[in-house]
Amino acid sequence: MAELREAPLLLPGSSWDDYGLVDSGDGRKLERYGDYRFIRPEPQAMWQPRHGNWDSHGEFVPGSDEDGGGRWQFDKPVPREGWPLTWRDVGFTAQCTPFRHLGFFPDMAPVWDWMLEQLDGKSDAETLNLFGYTGVGSLALSGTGRVTHVDASKKSVAQARENAALAGLEDRPVRWLVDDAAKFTAREVRRGRRYDGIILDPPKFGRGPKGETWRIEQGLPDLVSDCRELLDQDSRFLFLTVYAVRMSSLALAGLLAEMFGDMPGLIEHGDLAVREEGEAGRLLPTAIFARWSNRS
Repeated sequence: MAELREAPLLLPGSSWDDYGLVDSGDGRKLERYGDYRFIRPEPQAMWQPRHGNWDSHGEFVPGSDEDGGGRWQFDKPVPREGWPLTWRDVGFTAQCTPFRHLGFFPDMAPVWDWMLEQLDGKSDAETLNLFGYTGVGSLALSGTGRVTHVDASKKSVAQARENAALAGLEDRPVRWLVDDAAKFTAREVRRGRRYDGIILDPPKFGRGPKGETWRIEQGLPDLVSDCRELLDQDSRFLFLTVYAVRMSSLALAGLLAEMFGDMPGLIEHGDLAVREEGEAGRLLPTAIFARWSNRS
């Protein structure tokens, strides 16, 4: 059976040419996205900023409701339709969205690296990206074989297709699907499908393309159970990330341990984080994760 590592891990990300965490503190963070700098809320940055002057192109000012809301305030011109960035050979568009994000999650870079390590040596892998957003992770996986990308947002899937074209990867074997992730996964189980790897990044709350309601506490156990049915003894990984919930990564690991009790491999859990640029840069936690891997 899969071994559960109880001690948590830290999976830190660092800067690359087109992204960096410049500074953080006082409940905010300053990041660079290519040639542009932005300030966004970050409740976990409880320390003091290292730099006194945060020169930025814009700031997302949150609303009074802790569940969301807010708007961007710009001090300098910013391309409203977005601008191109790259991670390795994957090109994509960054854009100031109404949800405070900029079209991708930079803290996922070490996750993409880890998944590629698990699939090292394979050119015919079958992988599944649930809640795939704008497709950066799917494009990263597409060099290892066929990827099925699922997201309930037509706009996000359209952006993912545009990102593939921007990167010159539109001929890669990716299925771009607008669908409810839970329903799609259940159908795949009934079809008897299997995958070499699955990545899922479920929101705390969401709605499917036909108005389906998703709440992570209620929906996650069944979804992980169905994902387990899509994996077998020769599969390589499952990676689960969760943002902005009152939940421990150990709880996620316990869920995987229950579902993967009949499988070989290793179950680990911990925090995703991004390290500030510069000497002695601090680590800013961003999400919790649990993962199953099956490599000897």
